Amino acid sequence: MPIITAPPSKSVSHRAVIAASLAAGTSRLTGLLDSQDISRTRDCMIAMGAAMHPQSDGSVVVSGTAGRPLGGEDEEEHSVALDVGESGTTCRLLVAVAAAGRGHFLVRGHGRMHDRPIGELVNALLPLGPECLYLEKSGCPPLAVVTQGLAGGTTSISLEDSSQYLSGLLLAAPMAAGPLTIEITGKKTVSWPYVAITLSALADFGVPFTVQTRQGDAWVEADWRAITDVVPGQIRFAMQPARYRPREYAVEADWSSASYFLAAGAVGPAPVTVAGLRQDSLQGDRAIRDILARMGARIEETAEGLTVFPSELHGQELDMGRCPDLVPTVAAAACFASGETIIKNVAHLRLKESDRIEAVAENCTQAGAVVTTLPDGLRIKPKALRTDQRVEFSAFDDHRLAMSAAIFELAGIDVVIDNPGCVAKSFPTFWDKWEAIREAMQDEE
Repeated sequence: MPIITAPPSKSVSHRAVIAASLAAGTSRLTGLLDSQDISRTRDCMIAMGAAMHPQSDGSVVVSGTAGRPLGGEDEEEHSVALDVGESGTTCRLLVAVAAAGRGHFLVRGHGRMHDRPIGELVNALLPLGPECLYLEKSGCPPLAVVTQGLAGGTTSISLEDSSQYLSGLLLAAPMAAGPLTIEITGKKTVSWPYVAITLSALADFGVPFTVQTRQGDAWVEADWRAITDVVPGQIRFAMQPARYRPREYAVEADWSSASYFLAAGAVGPAPVTVAGLRQDSLQGDRAIRDILARMGARIEETAEGLTVFPSELHGQELDMGRCPDLVPTVAAAACFASGETIIKNVAHLRLKESDRIEAVAENCTQAGAVVTTLPDGLRIKPKALRTDQRVEFSAFDDHRLAMSAAIFELAGIDVVIDNPGCVAKSFPTFWDKWEAIREAMQDEE
């Protein structure tokens, strides 16, 4: 039985790097993910004045900026360059953090980054004082940010496309000159659990905040850990000027990266155990356990970890708005199930590293399933998968598409991926760990 140790959480690693970099003092981060996206966040925080010192034990010592991210002079050639690469999380969190700093910042990316929206966040920042100038395409990076910090007051943000806009504002808010209230607008919210991860990071690094919900005409303080359903207009965040406090911080394991191996246990010939996962995690992708169980997977929690056994899966109708990063994994598993699977409430997947709705549909179709794209998701009708055939899949330069395509190997497909190396964005050691799955397949033959 393969036992896979889950890598550190990418979402938690981003926030830990930022919080430690903004603290007044020295922090030690253990279990920090080593990936391209986290390297982008680290490099950007170093460019804004933080110092990072890798240790022989794998930890990283971070000397913070005491809440003063520093940009360059007003002339563009003297600005501080923030290269976010293809990391949407880095971009959306750090545009807000830079806006709370001082000076001139130039935010650029690569690949699809210059087509991915940032306008909702910019519109929320502008009333607070910073100037933002789009350099190519309106509403998207690259952009210049010129700022003398954030004023207090009230601003609003929609979470229809991404929760990262709010997470960026929350991370920046303690550096504002006065109290700042953030209101939620729009028709719906997506990916709420990622906001909970941000709030947890604030609490862990000593930043006070209050989450309030509307009760009639009054606003009442709520337990943010108990919030699961967020209705725009019915929730707001009250932030006070505060300092991030330095500390020792351990990054927990990543449920998103674990999902491919958990799904492999359900659809493959041998059980798979994933070690290191926190069952009480705030990560939204912890939902993979419940989704697989709902589809019929047998799952057991032992001292070694979470074990998923080969099971007869059945199609389900799934609202995945809270866990959109799981869609490639669940869609691949659905191709092994009996009956139709409908995935809904994930329209914002079209704005990821790839158009993940169309990309997932194409790869599932390549494997042999019948897939219909919907305005906000996918309809997957399993057919006999193309076993014992060589099938070429595209990664679409998207790490999650590459990793989910590996699952089709468990149907006996000779999977060929055009860019397997793109997994370095979030899980550089994925293919090394996947070898254990391949070996288990061979042992069962």
